[in-house]
This record gives sequence, structure tokens and C-alpha cells, in this order.
Amino acid sequence: MNKFMIVPVIGVSALTLAACDSAATKADAAKANPITEAEVEAAQIAWGEGIVAIGQVFTEEGDYSGRAAEHIATHYAYGDDATILFKPTLASEDQFRETSEEALSYFVGTEGTEDGGFAIAPYSAVRWENNGTVIDEDGDMAVAMGNYFFTGSDGNETKVEYSFAYEKDDAGDLKIVLHHSSLPFSPN
Repeated sequence: MNKFMIVPVIGVSALTLAACDSAATKADAAKANPITEAEVEAAQIAWGEGIVAIGQVFTEEGDYSGRAAEHIATHYAYGDDATILFKPTLASEDQFRETSEEALSYFVGTEGTEDGGFAIAPYSAVRWENNGTVIDEDGDMAVAMGNYFFTGSDGNETKVEYSFAYEKDDAGDLKIVLHHSSLPFSPN
């Protein structure tokens, strides 16, 4: 009977060591290549340019859904076994977007839902004003908060409040794991 007890213990120990080794490897990679504030700012600029590009493709009657899907795959960690926390600005019925399909619906719209296609507005620019960026001590996650401004085709800006959290994927690219945005409070 002791022989049978030893085998499962050895198996569990091996799995535990493998899991610890994997976590240690990821932590070592983050320490070797920690997220920087400059990388966060570059990711923000690229995200804004992507939103402008989606609207431009829509205006030119191109494959705006394909462009939006590419944007989501480039900037969000969907499909990387990460939990994505996405609460878009213009969502009240389906507040949280746990899948890339739900995010796509928000960006380009889906008939019969509240999603009118945020990214197809179109916008001519997105400007960021970070209130601050916090990078954890291991350098494997960064959180930024502030305001971003969407310039419409009429030249007017819409101010939106945001919080984004980023992690690096296996290729070293920043991916959004938390995106929360809202319109500023109005006392009226």
C-alpha cells in the first residue's frame, strides 16, 4: 500500500515544482524586461491610432470589422489565458466584455443590442492625459489612469475617464488586461 501512496505524492510534487518553475520563469522574464512608463505611453498612442483607423476604414466602406478584430487581437490579452476586465464607456445592459467577440460588438456595433459601434464614429484623433502610471515592483503589470479625448469629425473633443492595466505577452508586447472607461460625472 505504501508503494501506491508514494507514486501520487511524487506526481503531485512534480506538478507543483513544474508550476512553480513556470511562475518563476515568468517572474524572471519580467524582471529582465520590466514594463516601462514609455512602453505604456507608446501602447496608449497605438491604441488611439487603432481606434482612428477603424473609423477611417468604416468611412471608406472597407472591412472595418476585420480592422477592429485586428485591433482587439493586437491590444487586448484575449486568448492568452488571461482574465480580461473590460467595462466600456457606452455600455449599460452588457456592461462587461469578457470575450473578444463582445469587445468587437462594442467597437463596431451589433444590431439588436445597445452596441452602436463606438469605434466607427469616426474619430480623427485620440489624445491622452495620464494622471499617473503605477508599475508593480516585479515590472510585470502596469496600471494607468487619466483622461483621454476623442476628436470627432466635427473637431469637437469628448473627454472620457479611463483606467487601463497592461501585462506583457510572451513576445514582450503590452496587452490590456483591464480597461474601464466612463464619461465624467455631471451633477445635472
